[in-house]
Amino acid sequence: MRRAFIKLNLCFLMLAAPVVGYWTAFHTYDPELQLNSDQMIIQTAESDGLLLQFRQRLGDTAPALDSISGSLREIYEAIEAEKAGYEETRTQISNLIASSQQQIDQTEDVLEEILSNKLGEPIGQTFGQRATIKVYSLQEAGYRGYMAKVKLHDPSALKMVLANDEVRSRGETTSQAAERTGAVLAINAGGFMSIGGGKIAPIGITVVDGEIVTYSDDKNVSFVGFNKQGRLVGGRIASREQLEEMEVLQGASFLPTLLQDGKKQPIPKDWANRREPRTLIGHFSNGDILFIVIDGRQKNWSNGVTLEEAQEKLLEFNVTDAYNLDGGGSSTFYYDGKVLNKPSGGSERRVTTNLVVLP
Repeated sequence: MRRAFIKLNLCFLMLAAPVVGYWTAFHTYDPELQLNSDQMIIQTAESDGLLLQFRQRLGDTAPALDSISGSLREIYEAIEAEKAGYEETRTQISNLIASSQQQIDQTEDVLEEILSNKLGEPIGQTFGQRATIKVYSLQEAGYRGYMAKVKLHDPSALKMVLANDEVRSRGETTSQAAERTGAVLAINAGGFMSIGGGKIAPIGITVVDGEIVTYSDDKNVSFVGFNKQGRLVGGRIASREQLEEMEVLQGASFLPTLLQDGKKQPIPKDWANRREPRTLIGHFSNGDILFIVIDGRQKNWSNGVTLEEAQEKLLEFNVTDAYNLDGGGSSTFYYDGKVLNKPSGGSERRVTTNLVVLP
């Protein structure tokens, strides 16, 4: 409303400009001014009358000029008030940003303390332009594995990699995908199926660089991905339109969803209480991403974990949302040029999708 008022008054001022011009011309006019020594202004009764009429007309413009002056004052006051409001809003926003950053820093400190108390110091750290990565060793009664905490500085650091960049292929190991893309960290991602001829293809939904390369409305699988802001998103997808609205950049499918908003999700009956190698993904309460690979099926090394145990452990780490990715012989944790874990098959399995982090 205030801006419309200002525009209206400015328009009025432009219309009044000729009147102001006449008024200025009159007050600068001197009827007795001689143009030269040979030319003189001859005043007659007729010219005096015209001059009187001119003066009367100018006198009639005085109220209009007063109105213009008042409008100018109102415009000035409105502009000053808007400037004051802008400054106040900017101050409030700055205070909110500072308060939010302070809360983030406090959450980060608490999280670092929790991880340090439970896992000790990181066994590896990478401070890249696009992401900061801290790698921890997991070793508890009955299982071993590795966890990475990733703080994104740029969402482009995350990338879902199709085996050999093909939907249907003979697969690619996690280390091959990492080395081919120049990644510093990588884990295996979505599930896959055999399509004959020695080739495999992803199950469910797969998104690479914002493109939906496979889509299925299979309600038995969960989708997990990252949106344009680098935030973890996922769950059951009801339609292609829903997926598009989520603005997913990278994603793949498996099952089940483990945590949502800090709450445990039901474990399907066929998956309940089974101790297996696992690949898990989630994000902490401060938004940092976590990758976990736990070895299994290896006596005297690691028996694996149940999904119920995984839920408990994730909550201890202040994880709010988490998903189970393809596990078993596919579970692979690659960092800084080598595979850290021990895949249950004795060597890496060829898979269709891997999630990598670029430095």
